[in-house]
Amino acid sequence: MQQTLDTIETLKKELEDAKKFLNLSEMATRRDGLAEQMNQPGFWDDQAHAQKISREHGLLENTITSWEEFEENVKYVDELSGVINEVKDEEEFNELKEKTTELQQTFEKLEIQLYLNGKYDQLPVLLSVHAGAGGTDAQDWGEMVLRMYTRYAESKGWKTELLERSDGEEAGLKSATIRIEGDFTYGFLKEEAGAHRLVRLSPFNIKHTRETSFCLVEVMPEIEAGEVEIKDEDLKVDVYRASGHGGQSVNTTDSAVRIKHLPTGIVVQCQNERSQLQNKQQAMKALASKLVSLKEQHHLEELGEIKGEHVEGSWGNQIRSYVMHPYQMVKDHRTKHESKQIEAVLDGDTNEIDLFIERSLKSHKESK
Repeated sequence: MQQTLDTIETLKKELEDAKKFLNLSEMATRRDGLAEQMNQPGFWDDQAHAQKISREHGLLENTITSWEEFEENVKYVDELSGVINEVKDEEEFNELKEKTTELQQTFEKLEIQLYLNGKYDQLPVLLSVHAGAGGTDAQDWGEMVLRMYTRYAESKGWKTELLERSDGEEAGLKSATIRIEGDFTYGFLKEEAGAHRLVRLSPFNIKHTRETSFCLVEVMPEIEAGEVEIKDEDLKVDVYRASGHGGQSVNTTDSAVRIKHLPTGIVVQCQNERSQLQNKQQAMKALASKLVSLKEQHHLEELGEIKGEHVEGSWGNQIRSYVMHPYQMVKDHRTKHESKQIEAVLDGDTNEIDLFIERSLKSHKESK
């Protein structure tokens, strides 16, 4: 009985600490203010702005509701513990223990929100996968990683959209980008940025030798270009004719745009839109997102601290190994967390991948 009572007291303290840290009362005020905006005539006239407000309102609503439900359940077990007798009320005591255990598990899930308080953590994500050296094996590995994150996102109820894909010569892909939208998508997925290494028996050579393949995962918050100050003198802008497959769809004007950010050497380009202005706007948005993701990844205070070495180091930043032969193991090189459930991980299992992400988030918190 005493152990259960101690657990309840711990949950009560953790709840109060979380409420202060999250400032739920301020969150509720913000939520109510957004609700008033959404009820104003003409709110949906500006679709982009309306979607941004609606997304923030939904996130606040979900967060507040989750913690309020948790608080109600903590109050229930606390009150129940004060009126039952361990010996005389065996059935009620078993219920108390079961409820307390459930609340511990609930708190472990909710606790992760305490680590997601970054400026961009609540934003949608642009997740890109780039196959490394290694020919078809690496391109197939890129395909596997893209599938892993797509299935992971969908199983969490997040919306996914394929924005760009460049197929490999024989199998897999050279690169691809997906957009992911949901609660704290950037906060979670920014932990997955870096090089991912696969060791397996190759299905693409006759001898089936053991091969090592790499792919790079980039994770960028989807932000508007105007939200980040980028100096014009730091940019080199080139325009060129968009490529096509022939026929009427070929763009006959120099509408495609390539932008190089001179301080970092980052290059972005866009040719999807019909006009040069639209392509430049999309390219600037991509550049702003890349700069912000690098700032977050390297824990820098200002965008101006991003130099070429941070960009060049992206491929060297190996975060995780996936070994399929001679044994089966997924190991995170930052936190040392391991899992033998490699098939579940590659299938996008939320429980498995969440553990890797949560360990990484907590390690950042502890290091600070």
